[in-house]
Amino acid sequence: MLQYCTFWVGELFIGIEVSRVQEVLSHSSITPVPLAPVHVKGLINLRGHIVTAIDMGIRLDVGRAGLAGGDMMHVILNDDQGLLSLVVDRAGDVVEVDQETHEGPPETLQGEARRLIRGAFKLEGRLLLDLDVDYVVALSG
Repeated sequence: MLQYCTFWVGELFIGIEVSRVQEVLSHSSITPVPLAPVHVKGLINLRGHIVTAIDMGIRLDVGRAGLAGGDMMHVILNDDQGLLSLVVDRAGDVVEVDQETHEGPPETLQGEARRLIRGAFKLEGRLLLDLDVDYVVALSG
């Protein structure tokens, strides 16, 4: 069994392996970066570390994160490239999934979302989309 940190971007229920996530934060002050790509929401100061904040709503082509009526959340990734914040609409729970139930991405995903989602896990009543974290980091670097 694998553990996934879950969150929503628009109506998409998405997960990342827990081992890739450093922490999840509620809304933090974001400093805009002039002339940055549209998916770069800005920079946040995380205990003295400057972290790029990526708007996953824009990245997944479902509209800006944070427009769903609540505060934005930051899913902080920590890998060989350093820290990266994925700005999402709201955080979910940590869920356990069985690797045997992993399927390809749903046919309904289009454009950039199709490239960013590795596949899906069937959970009770919904699909958990498996975000390709390595691809997100590569696009952000």
